[in-house]
Amino acid sequence: MFKLTLCLFAVLLACVQADNIDKNAQIVSEKNDPADADGNYQYSFETSNGIQAQEAGNPNGVSGTVAWVSPEGEQISLQYTADENGYHPVGSHLPVPPPIPDAILRSLQYNAEHPQQI
Repeated sequence: MFKLTLCLFAVLLACVQADNIDKNAQIVSEKNDPADADGNYQYSFETSNGIQAQEAGNPNGVSGTVAWVSPEGEQISLQYTADENGYHPVGSHLPVPPPIPDAILRSLQYNAEHPQQI
């Protein structure tokens, strides 16, 4: 019974959050250049509620930007690339890891300078 109550609460919460979505947002601009024979493409769009996105890509990778206004009213902007090395997002709203301690940096440098003999 507890699991059922928890599931119903989760559904109710999702419905309440869905009410905060701007369901009447309109696309105010859109550009779409589908992939050409070499696999190059690009698209962009903007909506009436402040969402903006653009992306360009080819078989080797993609790059793009996305921007929106958070529920708290903060302007969020995300830039990204994706290639054979993975997805690389950049944005001031993303968490930043703490700096690597000097002792660890020295240890890594020592290890690089003194590879283990086999």
